[in-house]
Amino acid sequence: MATLFVTILILLVQLVNSASSLQIHFYNNSCPRAELIVKSVVWKHVLQDPSIPAGLLRLYFHDCLIHGCDASILIDSTDDNVAEKEAPPNLTLRGFEVIDDIKASLEKQCKGVVSCADILALATRDGVSLSGGAAYVLPTGRRDGTVSTMADVHIPSPSFSLSAALSVFQGIGLDLVDMTTLLGAHSVGLCHCGFFIDRLYNFEGTGLPDPDMDPGLLDTLRQQCPPHVVTLNNISKDPTVFMDQHSNTPFRLDASFYHGVLSEKAVLQLDQGLAFTDLTSKLATKYANRPEVFRKQFSKSMIKLGSVNVLTGEQGEIRLNCRTVNG
Repeated sequence: MATLFVTILILLVQLVNSASSLQIHFYNNSCPRAELIVKSVVWKHVLQDPSIPAGLLRLYFHDCLIHGCDASILIDSTDDNVAEKEAPPNLTLRGFEVIDDIKASLEKQCKGVVSCADILALATRDGVSLSGGAAYVLPTGRRDGTVSTMADVHIPSPSFSLSAALSVFQGIGLDLVDMTTLLGAHSVGLCHCGFFIDRLYNFEGTGLPDPDMDPGLLDTLRQQCPPHVVTLNNISKDPTVFMDQHSNTPFRLDASFYHGVLSEKAVLQLDQGLAFTDLTSKLATKYANRPEVFRKQFSKSMIKLGSVNVLTGEQGEIRLNCRTVNG
């Protein structure tokens, strides 16, 4: 028992030391224009496709929830390894080409200096600010992981209960406030019908729709997602709907998500669950009424997420290509 306690203590100390070794403007001397280059490339892609910030957010969450924020989600599969991006929850991820574009630009400026983990973190931060969120200051200095295995992927399902999802967030050091706040990212972007079609026709095997869904929203979503729809077995043919069904700002990161939750107009079951517990419903009400509080807390929770199990110093590597481990 004593040995186990010492082992846990050492791991906790290592985690704290890794997070604390991140620095504001880490690349000031080694690549002074790094953050400007990231932002300019993200902006170029957002002008072409306003859904890019949503794609980057989801890509970042799915990276940090596995091994920590080490860019392992970016690694391609090889003949002898099936990578994280091939896991079913990750098949709908988008934004890889944005990261590739940023990496190529940075390699021309500062070869082998800026990690893919920092690129993903900074690109997501810039996507947040370009879609209406706060432009928070993000510590950098992450290094890239060298392991990416499909079997390691355990992402909260859209049909998870709040308690089940919370256990996943708590497992990486985030709390209920962080989870409630970060789910606010669902105010932007699109969602495949396959992630919620059971709520429309056969909720929990009842053969009926989810009773907690607003009837008007149910009708709207049924029109967009008919029962014969091809679901996630064939992603390219699976229809999508806007995540934000409450307002006319589908590409703006704002507190409209919480208005939707409180009026039973959340698309995902997990999101709708925020309305039914005391603390989360109070937070949803606060964010809906005071959007500036949401923006501030979202920034704090994103910075906290970005410090999860990071590699720093001599750990990991700086990948020359974000899709492959250095040879």
